[in-house]
Amino acid sequence: MVRPLRLLDLATRTGTGLALLSAAVAAVNAATLPRLRAATVTEPVTVVVPARDEADRIAALVADLRAQRGLGTLRVLILDDDSSDATADVARRAFDGDGRFALVHGDGPPPQGWLGKNAACRRGADHAARLMDPRHPGVLVFLDADVRVAPGALAAAVGELRRSGAALVSPWPRQDAGSVSERLLQPLLCWSWFAALPVAVANRNTRPSMAVACGQFLVFDAAAYFRLGGHTAVAGSVTEDLDITRALRRRGERTAVAAAQGLASCRMYTGAATLRAGHTRWLWTQFGSPAGAAVVAAVAALGYVLPPVAIVAGRGGTRVWGAVGYAAGVASRLTARTVETGRRPRGTDVADALAHPASVVGLIRLLAASHRDRRRGRLRWKGRSVG
Repeated sequence: MVRPLRLLDLATRTGTGLALLSAAVAAVNAATLPRLRAATVTEPVTVVVPARDEADRIAALVADLRAQRGLGTLRVLILDDDSSDATADVARRAFDGDGRFALVHGDGPPPQGWLGKNAACRRGADHAARLMDPRHPGVLVFLDADVRVAPGALAAAVGELRRSGAALVSPWPRQDAGSVSERLLQPLLCWSWFAALPVAVANRNTRPSMAVACGQFLVFDAAAYFRLGGHTAVAGSVTEDLDITRALRRRGERTAVAAAQGLASCRMYTGAATLRAGHTRWLWTQFGSPAGAAVVAAVAALGYVLPPVAIVAGRGGTRVWGAVGYAAGVASRLTARTVETGRRPRGTDVADALAHPASVVGLIRLLAASHRDRRRGRLRWKGRSVG
């Protein structure tokens, strides 16, 4: 019979090995992940912003887009997705007569088999296609309404698209957080792939399993997007950003992720309630099945929760292994955050990284809640069913 302390020691050593591996992957990605950099673009760029009930955010994004530099031809289409607030009126006022901007009204609820955002993106892209030269359609950008972009962001993103030769580049915006729950969980969006996937390899191949994307900011070669069929390929997908990336890769097209750092940011949620609703609507789609999710949750707990527990509950060498594993988990989290923000770590970044085990526990709880709520038919977002 294996003694409990011996079992704890074996598990701690295993978990520490996982944490050390993640720290090593994060270090490699810190050195190799592409960063957006200043560029000048002459080809036409069309931006589509799907906006549903975004009256409190849309004016700020419009102002950011009006201030873009380094672009030749820019068109911006704000797709009002059947909003119940003053999104359309606020957007129109924010245009202030700028002829590069236009408001497109949605056609009511999404068609059968479509989720709302995907249908809005398709409608916006269809409208954009009518404005493009079919021989040289240029670049098609999708931006969420809660994203903020610096004046050179679009030109830098298009420059990275052409430099990489990919059909799609996903610039990863800095994920901003205000409340404690946001600070615990939002940085995990970047860390989850940054500490697990060698991005230099992923960006150079077409394997769907190695796709990384953030739907807040997607930059397509427009011709490749329309060859795919656009968002029709992911009509009912809750994670349309990842799925459209995988669809491109299945066609042999390359996609890439790059760090936007100071050029783009996003505060997705404002408090615990919206954060929970936002994450539970899609987490159930990850890892293939509830059984797959349980396995991933167990591995995450082994690598990032058990080591600090071993510091307290273990003895001798077990405590040492626990301390090493805990430090490795904190290091991977802090490395990911440093690259995501493009600045030196602040006190809050260090404090959040030190709380990494609590973050992983919170993520596991959200994962379980997502599967439970889907099973009970409770998943909704902005008044629409998504499960």
